[in-house]
Amino acid sequence: MAVNTFRPRKFEDHEIVNGRKKVVGHIRVKPSGVLWAPANSKKWFGMSLERFSTFMQKQGKLQRKSH
Repeated sequence: MAVNTFRPRKFEDHEIVNGRKKVVGHIRVKPSGVLWAPANSKKWFGMSLERFSTFMQKQGKLQRKSH
């Protein structure tokens, strides 16, 4: 008899909202990369995780972990 298992998600989507709770864009995180789309757009812009990692290390602001 087969054992049931959970299927992992292929991606995780998040809406980006401004201070007035209006959607301004979307982020999609995949195992292979990160995608971004402006609000009401059918087009996604993306980059590999390797390129995203390099970009964040050069352009990102260092954050402190919160517990």
